[in-house]
Amino acid sequence: MARYALLRHTGAPDDPSGCHFDLLLEDGDACRTWRLAKVPALNGISQPAVPLAPHRLVWLEHRSAAVSGGRGWAERVMSGHFSGSLPDNPADPLVLTLLDGDLQGLLRIQAGQCSLTRT
Repeated sequence: MARYALLRHTGAPDDPSGCHFDLLLEDGDACRTWRLAKVPALNGISQPAVPLAPHRLVWLEHRSAAVSGGRGWAERVMSGHFSGSLPDNPADPLVLTLLDGDLQGLLRIQAGQCSLTRT
């Protein structure tokens, strides 16, 4: 079963707010990743999801660690498993079911927006 994680990332030099969240979805030998301003809220309003470079799988395991290259600190704050398929093209709409863990529901990422609704 594929895994997901949400990391709180502080101190990133390219983040004027000083804190954001990285949403990681296991995809083979790496994780597809998006930057979110806040934790997705079940049935909350959608929020911008900025695609990031793939992250290493080890971030699904870490509790917290310094980010390489002096790019701040990341701490895993939520994790679990998901079902569904990631589209071949990372720019295509994504719909997955977060099955267990801290976030549960239907995760959608499309047109640069992320939302979480009941399944």
